[in-house]
Amino acid sequence: MRLENPYLAEECVIKGSRRQTPDVYTYAISYPRGSRRLRTPFMPGQFIMISVLGIGEAPFSFSAWDDEKAIFETTIRTVGNVTSAIMRRGEGQRIWVRGPYGRGWPMEEARGKDILIVAGGIGMAPLRPVIEMVARNRRSYGGLEILYGAKTPEDLLFADEFDSWRSIPGAELLLTVDSVPRGTKWDHGVGVVTTLFDKIRTEPNDSIVMMCGPEIMMKFAVKGLLAMGFRPEDIYLSLERRMECGVAQCGHCQIGPKFVCKDGPVFSYSELRGLPDLLA
Repeated sequence: MRLENPYLAEECVIKGSRRQTPDVYTYAISYPRGSRRLRTPFMPGQFIMISVLGIGEAPFSFSAWDDEKAIFETTIRTVGNVTSAIMRRGEGQRIWVRGPYGRGWPMEEARGKDILIVAGGIGMAPLRPVIEMVARNRRSYGGLEILYGAKTPEDLLFADEFDSWRSIPGAELLLTVDSVPRGTKWDHGVGVVTTLFDKIRTEPNDSIVMMCGPEIMMKFAVKGLLAMGFRPEDIYLSLERRMECGVAQCGHCQIGPKFVCKDGPVFSYSELRGLPDLLA
């Protein structure tokens, strides 16, 4: 029996990019023809490891994919050596990719239930595939409510898709920002994302919450949802901890007995309660 090397990356090509915010870009990346990765279905919430030769490697979540075209998208904030190197690469240039890894959003468990999405900043990127999957399989899911917050209107990702999200039957999108620059037209909320909780229509019974954003945001959002009657086992969070190997061998992402790369990055809150230095 031939064993596959879990560290083996494949040479992929950047097909294009588009600017989301001043420091965030979405990249469309294609796998080579005949890639073994194309036999592995991607799930919303999973991640891949991208490396730039001579620079390094880092984990990134999927923000979209197209099986027929063998193209996926990842949305990246430029904050370090690897992300800066990716940004400097243009259409047609190569990067190296391995994965997908990890456990994604509970799309099977959510069938027939209402879905409440709570996102902060770049945390919308791994939740975008959830919205797309619900839209493609509308009869399989109940209501869809999206709460999204960012620092300013300019920091909201996928703003050009908001109208299409609102057009999904049974869907609602609520927006808020921490502040609005002078002269900016803004007809939505001002404040942290939890200020939208008094507008939530989703009932705690027979619903699933999917959340991603800064841990401080998720900490207070979880507290608010629990106070509203949502159960810990129905609240799912995606963690962004330092992942280096992606296969639970290096220990960099370990939290207590959990490895974010293997046991997550998506966890129910009931799995996370009591773990050290996490949403305490």
